[in-house]
Amino acid sequence: MAPTVIEKKKYTYKDYLKTPEDERHELIGGELLMTPSPVPRHQRISRKIEFVLEKFVTENDLGEVFYAPCDVYLDDENVVQPDIMFISKERLNIIGEKNIQGAPELVIEIISESTAYRDFVQKKKLYAISRVKEYWIVIPEEESIEVYVLKDNIYTLYKAYGKEETLESLSLRDLKIGLKSIF
Repeated sequence: MAPTVIEKKKYTYKDYLKTPEDERHELIGGELLMTPSPVPRHQRISRKIEFVLEKFVTENDLGEVFYAPCDVYLDDENVVQPDIMFISKERLNIIGEKNIQGAPELVIEIISESTAYRDFVQKKKLYAISRVKEYWIVIPEEESIEVYVLKDNIYTLYKAYGKEETLESLSLRDLKIGLKSIF
């Protein structure tokens, strides 16, 4: 007897729009994924990074910083809500009325127990295909941030920064963040 093959339903942006507003969802590769609320430590780290980033971007008139929940529509089967993102002044046209329509220059994801695989594997691949120039993965348990840069549509690790170090961004020249102030 041949095994039964069950095809998974491919969801689209139209399906995504029907999800309850009081729940966070993402759509990756046509798969609808629920995202649990972040824990307080995650939110504390996010707030500290957002504050430094927003101050730097505003003072230097570089563009805009957004944070979750804010939809980034990459295509009909991929809609994500990065923890933090930066869009340069030259690309502000991707900011739509209901969502961001295209890849930001910089995306920051803060790892949690329930999102580690999604952030390290699924989103990393998706962001590379979508041409996000720089991707930071914040690892609270290790008090570190891995900075990846896009080269030939693949991310290469630029540097892994520990708590005692000062992070430098390639996308945001002159941005320096002492990680002691974040962790």
